[in-house]
Amino acid sequence: MAPRIVRVLLVDDHAVVRQGLHLMLGAAADIRIDGEASNAREAMQQVHERTFDLVIADVSLPDASGLELLRMIKEERPKLPVLMLSMYTEEAYAVRAMQLGAAGYLTKTVDAGVLIEAMRKAAGGGKYVTPALAERLATALDARSPRAPHERLSTREFEVLRHIVAGTSLVEAAREMHLSPKTVTTYRARVLEKTGFSSNAELMRYALESRLFD
Repeated sequence: MAPRIVRVLLVDDHAVVRQGLHLMLGAAADIRIDGEASNAREAMQQVHERTFDLVIADVSLPDASGLELLRMIKEERPKLPVLMLSMYTEEAYAVRAMQLGAAGYLTKTVDAGVLIEAMRKAAGGGKYVTPALAERLATALDARSPRAPHERLSTREFEVLRHIVAGTSLVEAAREMHLSPKTVTTYRARVLEKTGFSSNAELMRYALESRLFD
């Protein structure tokens, strides 16, 4: 009997990354990239129009964050597994992604064997979690455990933090997040309040020391 083919939608705005994943998956006869999207809008259009067994999505997309895309996919197709594949470390986004329903979180430094294993597990209805991420999830679920400053932020607030650390202007951050500059300013104030820092410089130093955004 022929193995079941896992039909994958690949979402990443960099063509070279998509090409690289095609090469990495070449040895896996049971996995096939059936669709590609370079942004969240294209991804949702394909999710609406076609059938996939798995979505692999980057966290950073040009028209929405990967977490926002994850949320939209789970609203439209609750049973469709989404595996996050990102340049950002687990410290930055992994717990948030899993709490939103991701089937796993991997960094783009992962080797082909681990990626294929994670894809098969996710497509089969399981969760791919590294030992370090499992520990972070357990801590996040324990109300008695102390929370790091960035873990107190909502997903939107965390996105604003990412833009601050990247040195993105207020106007550009607002455009990328599809919000008004006034709203982004409000989120920035909440970030400072919740983290206990008083300036962008302090936020940037904290993010650097915590290795949130490589």
